[in-house]
Amino acid sequence: MAKTEWAESPSDLLRARAGFDLASIDPDGTPGFGGGKSDGRAALEAASARLAEFQEQLWAESRSGRTRSVLLVLQAMDTAGKGGIVRNVVGVMDPLGLHLSAFTAPTPAERRHDFLWRIRRQLPDPGIVGIFDRSHYEDVLIHRVRGLSSPEVIEERYGLIREFEEEVAASGTTIVKVMLHVSSDEQKARLAERLDRPDKHWKFSLGDLDERALWPAYQEAYQLAIERTSTPDAPWFVVPANRKWYARIAVQQLLIDAFRGLDLQWPAADFDIAEAKARLAQS
Repeated sequence: MAKTEWAESPSDLLRARAGFDLASIDPDGTPGFGGGKSDGRAALEAASARLAEFQEQLWAESRSGRTRSVLLVLQAMDTAGKGGIVRNVVGVMDPLGLHLSAFTAPTPAERRHDFLWRIRRQLPDPGIVGIFDRSHYEDVLIHRVRGLSSPEVIEERYGLIREFEEEVAASGTTIVKVMLHVSSDEQKARLAERLDRPDKHWKFSLGDLDERALWPAYQEAYQLAIERTSTPDAPWFVVPANRKWYARIAVQQLLIDAFRGLDLQWPAADFDIAEAKARLAQS
């Protein structure tokens, strides 16, 4: 019999709390889920309809004037599986109710503004599920590792991010911040696969090896960023990602839990249902 139920909620197990230690989290782990790969795939499929229904309810509420939205922030080292999350988890939802933003290096025009300017422009509208494939956290992660900004500026940005996310949450957006935690060995294996497969060469860059050489510095940068910016309004969830199937069901459940917290309701009809049925029957 498939084991598709969670023994404990990932929203509790994976949340970064006081005393959080990234180095102590096992990237091979499957916290809260007792099944294996086939069970995980079954769980993903079983919960997909519920996730899609929640999204439809969110959209329906916005048609009646509600202003709530959901924002999924995905951060990770390269190869950790962000694309797979978008395809296999987010992909079951209606594209009309999604807004995906992939943040690469800022353009010259974007550099003329503060680092949060381009982020604000991509926040989800009411009724929309927004997905950030990388985010404003690039400006404290890469900048710290590469020395693109001074330690003082980076420390200031942690505070600006907390204020920004508090503002976004207060506006009616539920923020789900996920770090996909992959090990160095697993990343090496996934990069090797890209090199072995002609259909994956386009995903490989020599710059990936340059970034990989800075692995310890990135782990330290993630530790600090999560410590400084995991708040009640915008908590971080660190998801073990060596097992792609687990990462997908964990993020799926985090989204479902976020939707449940909104207590979504189908909007009541603003017309006489009996009259509408009668007219339809006569048509």
